[in-house]
Amino acid sequence: MLKSLSLVALLAAGPAFATGLEVQVAGEANGTIKIDLFEDVAPAHVEQITALAAEGQYDGVVFHRVIEGFMAQTGDVEFGKAGGDMSAAGRGGSSRPDLPAEFSDLPFDRGVVGMARSQNPNSANSQFFIMFDAGHFLNGQYTVVGKVTEGMDVVDAIKLGTGGNGAVIGQPDAMTKVTVTE
Repeated sequence: MLKSLSLVALLAAGPAFATGLEVQVAGEANGTIKIDLFEDVAPAHVEQITALAAEGQYDGVVFHRVIEGFMAQTGDVEFGKAGGDMSAAGRGGSSRPDLPAEFSDLPFDRGVVGMARSQNPNSANSQFFIMFDAGHFLNGQYTVVGKVTEGMDVVDAIKLGTGGNGAVIGQPDAMTKVTVTE
């Protein structure tokens, strides 16, 4: 209850929502991905990721889990920084609280951005994924936060994982700079 009240207070005190993210990617994929964020669908999740982006927390974070024909996952601001020990990438989050699920009727189609989580539906924090193709089995199970509006060619070029569960072996592609857009 106290955690929920804190989240409500944080949202009420926060700035007006931005409408998107501009993600600079480097590695096998090089270029810009533009994402329209759905603050009307998932306001708490959008507030969290835009705050993390505005603080520069996503800068230098790798795409640690990339599964061909499925999705590219990134956003581990705790363990997913390029150049660090990548053995725990995908297990971390941010210093902010985990979020209650904000499920919607929006389908997980190509280009949709969703929040990653553990088995607990109310555990999304900083990690997110971009769909390479439709994954409707995720519908109603994960929070949809946005959709790629430009740069799907960059998404398609992200280095694929070959390890267990799509783990990227060697040097993964990274988000070099993530900017909040109006």
